[in-house]
Amino acid sequence: MHTKLLSTLLALGLFMTSYIDAAQVKTNIKKQSFGKTTDETPVDLYILTNRTGAEAAITNYGGIVVWLKVPDRKGKLGDVVLGYDSLDGYINDKAYLGALIGRYGNRIGHGKFTLDGLTYTLPQNNGENTLHGGIKGFNKQVWQAEEMPNPNGVALRLHYLSKDGEEGFPGNLSVQVLYTWTNQNELKIEYSAASDKTTVLNLTQHSYFNLAGAGNGNVLQHQLTLHSDRFTAIDSALIPTGEIRGVQRTPFDFRTPVAMGARIDDNDQQLKYGLGYDHNWVLESGKSDAPLLAAQVYEPQSGRTLEAWTTEPGIQFYSGNFLDGIRGKAGKIYHRRDAFCLETQHYPDSPNHPNFPSTVLKPGEHYHSITIYKFSVQ
Repeated sequence: MHTKLLSTLLALGLFMTSYIDAAQVKTNIKKQSFGKTTDETPVDLYILTNRTGAEAAITNYGGIVVWLKVPDRKGKLGDVVLGYDSLDGYINDKAYLGALIGRYGNRIGHGKFTLDGLTYTLPQNNGENTLHGGIKGFNKQVWQAEEMPNPNGVALRLHYLSKDGEEGFPGNLSVQVLYTWTNQNELKIEYSAASDKTTVLNLTQHSYFNLAGAGNGNVLQHQLTLHSDRFTAIDSALIPTGEIRGVQRTPFDFRTPVAMGARIDDNDQQLKYGLGYDHNWVLESGKSDAPLLAAQVYEPQSGRTLEAWTTEPGIQFYSGNFLDGIRGKAGKIYHRRDAFCLETQHYPDSPNHPNFPSTVLKPGEHYHSITIYKFSVQ
């Protein structure tokens, strides 16, 4: 099954859109041991350095982005993602720091959905709901990794076969994720997948960003722009109600730059449910095959700017409300609202909302999605 699915995908060219012959380019990837899992499976760390000297470190455990070192306005490199110094930290992590998320990013209400008349029951790991793929999602799996030459940077391809019934989801699902660290300091993430049974799929990346530097205080003064005029309202369990609500005259209006902390504690029921921002904004990019600009963040002290581009129809802005004193890299403590996430995605709980963009993937269909996190300075 693995071989058949993979051969089909490769034949269609889904994973080979940006490669060139290895002899034509010098890659700058350093591979080193990152330890072993509890069942003694070896894990590696891949350090991707582009021509500017900026670095992206990725491990094949969970497809996790361990660090991103990008320049500030003075040219000094700084790590802008939260994480841990060792594999043990990620094995024990419950906050999904830096991880690839699947099969289903975000929440599925009551851990249930129905496909073709059959009801599937998933592990409930977030109250009565299923969060980020269940108890052992893609973030806790060891992926196969392959270094890939690329004309505009360095790239790492990851593959994982999620077997039929894993965490309650139907179908043998072959997934590939291509991470490209470009010479323009862009982290491009290209997702591709196929299944032998009808299933649901919603892949995302869960890096926690602090553009002042990981562990260097909260992100409340970061200036956020979200190119969206609507969001999906939630209930007290953070599950969408089905209502798509306008942002005008609400704390959810980021159509022009606003400090993340400016209205985060307003007397608003949606903010109370999320303990801050933990909501999905509706994007127009889901109608485009090419990534469109979804969000921009600017950090005034460092001058660093992050842009999020995507083909996905939604983006979850999460203001780190549940960070609870995690001991991270270099012994730094990550407190509440010390980072933010911009998770490009289909809407939460889409399988239970027919009015949301579909996350159904059928045999013979091919899932393809692109997200780019682009770093620069002002």
